[in-house]
Amino acid sequence: MDPIRDPYPVLARMRSACPVHPLTDRSGRTGGYLVLGYDEARQALADPRLSKNTAAFFADKAGGRNIHPALSQTMLATDPPDHTRLRRLATSAFTSGAVGRLRPAIARITDELLDQWPAEGEVDAVASLAVPLPVTVICDLLGVPEEDRDQLRAWSIDFFAAGAPERTDRASHALARYLEQLTAAKRSSPGDSLLDALIAARDEGARDGSDRAGGDRAGNDRTGGDRLSEAELVSLAALLVVAGHETTTAFLGNALLALLDHPAQLDLLRSEPERLPKALDELLRYDPPVAQATFRFATEQVELGDTVIPPGSPVLVSPAAANRDPSRFADPDRLDLTREAGGHLAFGHGIHRCLGAQLARAEAEIALSQLLARFPALRLAVPRDQLTWQPTRLVRTLTALPLSVASA
Repeated sequence: MDPIRDPYPVLARMRSACPVHPLTDRSGRTGGYLVLGYDEARQALADPRLSKNTAAFFADKAGGRNIHPALSQTMLATDPPDHTRLRRLATSAFTSGAVGRLRPAIARITDELLDQWPAEGEVDAVASLAVPLPVTVICDLLGVPEEDRDQLRAWSIDFFAAGAPERTDRASHALARYLEQLTAAKRSSPGDSLLDALIAARDEGARDGSDRAGGDRAGNDRTGGDRLSEAELVSLAALLVVAGHETTTAFLGNALLALLDHPAQLDLLRSEPERLPKALDELLRYDPPVAQATFRFATEQVELGDTVIPPGSPVLVSPAAANRDPSRFADPDRLDLTREAGGHLAFGHGIHRCLGAQLARAEAEIALSQLLARFPALRLAVPRDQLTWQPTRLVRTLTALPLSVASA
């Protein structure tokens, strides 16, 4: 079985053998650890001894890569206190109140997208809903011009491409250059977007506290308090662009496919649509958008379960494996929308838990609700085994989801 198409049998075998699986190179030497068990994953995601400061880890290693720092040194790749400061600056846009104010716009965008679907016929739910909905929402939030949004999406796809390091590196530089240019344009003609607010906070902080600025190992200006350096401003914007829609696209596609694969569960949701907000947890548990969390490394010896991880070891956590650990979720390979699936790790855990989790849930809830209400006879338009996923082990994303549709 192709582990990209269906990673769960392989993950189950590995988890059963060892919930913290050593990763070995061709010579048999251990080069890191993959965390597969639920308890171990939850600990690892919140353990401060497992650092996210990848710049520090790779400082003395010749990796031969050329990823732009705006993408390689985002908030996801920092520890406190920098992480705390950067997250605080972005949090206001993703509170429950802020997301609640976005819901009418999300519903309007969803309606406009579904209005373009045929009343009878075939449509690709990824290209016509799962991609444009979160892209439009995050680009609206950041003030990205409409004519640039397809290009941003293309760079994001390239950035996540597995086994294509040159493609990933080129995309990182293209996206960073674009955001530098967008930032300059907004300084000349300010608006009311989140990016405009971050620029204003950056510029005000630079005027008020430039004498306190220091320097990092890359020579970028660093500022104290709740201030952003110019490099951090571009990096935060890049993270919001990439993470702000890629995982939601994956979530929508995976959730819709899971429902189509389980007609009885789909019928339950149609007959009891009020279940949907809580059912999202089970859909996230069953096939999460992030199959493998981003890189960590041990700053000191760490014990995860029965495994001792030496200092300096890379550690990867698999939410996909942890969410199907039978010690936490009974009969985990079964989709059950009546299950109490709270506590899943699809959005991570601890201080690095997904900042946009509430926005992703709102987009999925609104999109699935309107889709199921307007098209009561959805079914796959191709054999199930013809579906393909993007070739990456990080974000689990369908390349397309061809559907036969019929309206009410």
